[in-house]
Amino acid sequence: MKKKRYHPLLILFRIGDFVKSYFILFIILFIVNAGSRSPVLTYGRYLFLLFFAIVMVYHFLKWYTHKYALDERSFHLYKGIFNKTERTIPFSKIQNINRHTSFFHRIFHVTSVSFETGISGDEAAVLFQVITRKEAEKIIDIVQNDKRKTFELDAEEKERVVHFKPTRKDTLKASFTSLSPLAVIPVFFSFYSNVDDIVDIDKTAKGMLSYIIGSWWIVSGIVLFVAIVAVVFGMARTFLKYGKYEISSDEERIYITKGVIEETSFFIEKHKVQAVEVEQSLLKRLLGLAEVKLTSAGRLDFEGEKLELNSLYPFLPVKRAYEIINEILPDYEVAQEMRQLPKKSLWVRLFAPSWIWIIATVVLYFWKPEIFGLRVPWWLLSAFLFVSILVARWIGYLHTKYVLNDRFIQLQSGIFTTSLFLSKREKVIEVRVSRNFFQKWLGLASIETINRAKPIQFNGVKDVPAEFAWMFYKWYMGRGKEVKVE
Repeated sequence: MKKKRYHPLLILFRIGDFVKSYFILFIILFIVNAGSRSPVLTYGRYLFLLFFAIVMVYHFLKWYTHKYALDERSFHLYKGIFNKTERTIPFSKIQNINRHTSFFHRIFHVTSVSFETGISGDEAAVLFQVITRKEAEKIIDIVQNDKRKTFELDAEEKERVVHFKPTRKDTLKASFTSLSPLAVIPVFFSFYSNVDDIVDIDKTAKGMLSYIIGSWWIVSGIVLFVAIVAVVFGMARTFLKYGKYEISSDEERIYITKGVIEETSFFIEKHKVQAVEVEQSLLKRLLGLAEVKLTSAGRLDFEGEKLELNSLYPFLPVKRAYEIINEILPDYEVAQEMRQLPKKSLWVRLFAPSWIWIIATVVLYFWKPEIFGLRVPWWLLSAFLFVSILVARWIGYLHTKYVLNDRFIQLQSGIFTTSLFLSKREKVIEVRVSRNFFQKWLGLASIETINRAKPIQFNGVKDVPAEFAWMFYKWYMGRGKEVKVE
C-alpha cells in the first residue's frame, strides 16, 4: 500500500479560493487607494502581503504532509503538519459519489471527487478537490468494485439506459419557470452601485429623466430592450446550469450529469433511495411541469455547497416524470387514485385559531398603516387577511390526499406548492400518530412518517379519519417482515 500526495495543483486551487475570498479587500488596498499614504492603508498592505505569504506556505506544507492510500477495502488518509493523524474509511461506508468539474478544473484537465459516507460532521466525506480524471476513474472503479483493476467505462456506458435529455423547448420552459429572467435585476443593481461609486448617477440622471419620461417611444424602447435582455440572460443562465443534463440508469444505480462550463455528475445506488417526492409550484402546475426528488441516506452536497443533485430534473413534464419514476425505480408504484380528506377535516382547519391573524390584527389596530398614501381602516386589512387565511386553508384541504398501497405509502399536501411523497414501508424508520382535542371529538388524527436522510425527512398529513390512522399504524407494524440489514 503506497502513500500518495495529492495533485500539486491543489496548492493553486486553494490559493485561488483565498484570492476570491479577499479579492475586494485587495482592490481597496492596492487599486482604489493605490496612491494613498495613509498609515492605516500602508500597514494594511504590508499585513495583507504577509498574510498572503503565510497562506501560501501553509498550503504548501499541507499539500506536502497530507497523503492518501488505498487498499482493496478502505481509504487511508494521513493528515497533520505537526500532529499526525490517520483515518481509515472502509468502502462499505461510501453511500454517494459526487463528481464536479469547475472552470478551473477544465483549464488544467482535472476534476474533483467526493466520496460521501453516512456519518455527519466535517469528516463525513473523502474529498479529492483536485485529481486527474484518470486517477479519479481508477479510484471510483476500486470503490465500486473492490477487486477490479481497470475502469471499463465503455462497457458501463453500454449498460446504461438514458431516460431524459432536455430539448430546446424544455430549456425555454425551464428558463421562464425558474424565473431566471428576474436574475438580471440584482446584476443591474450591482452594476449601478459600481458605476455610482465613480460617477454621481443620481445628479447626472436628473436632467435625462424628465426628457425620457416625456417621450413615449423612448420609454417603450427601454422596456422592450430590458425585456429582451432579461429573457436572453435567463435562457443563457438556465442553459449553463441545466445544459447537457442527462438522467440515466443501470440495474444498480441512477446517474445524473449536468453543466456546460462547470460539469457535475452524481450517482445514487437504487437500494439506498429512501423515498420519492414530486413537487409542483403554481407556475409549474399551469405549465404541466413537475420536479422529481430522491431522498437518499447520504449527503447530497459538495464542498459545503448543495448541488441539488437529489433532483432528477426540476422541470419535467408531469406525465414523463411519473414514467421516469417507474423506469428507474420499478419497485416503486405510483398510485393514480388517492383518497380525499373527509368534509369534517375542512371544518377543523377553517375554525382552528390563527396566531398570524391575531397578532397581525393587534399590530394593525395600533399601527394603522397607510397604503400608497391612503389610510385604510385597520379592520378592513384584518378582514382581508382573515379571508386570505381561510382561502389558503381551503386550498390546502383540496390538495391534501393520502393512500396506503400494500407496501407503499403515498401522501400529498401543500397550498400553492404541492408535494407528493412516496416511500416503501421498509424505508420508513418511524411513524407517529397524534390527536388533539378537536380531532378526538370529530374522529380525526394526524399521521407522520420519518425517513433516513440528511437532515431526517418528516412527512405527514393532518386530519385523516381515525380509522385510517389505526390502519396506518397496523400497516407499519408489518415492516418487520420486509426490513433487510444493509
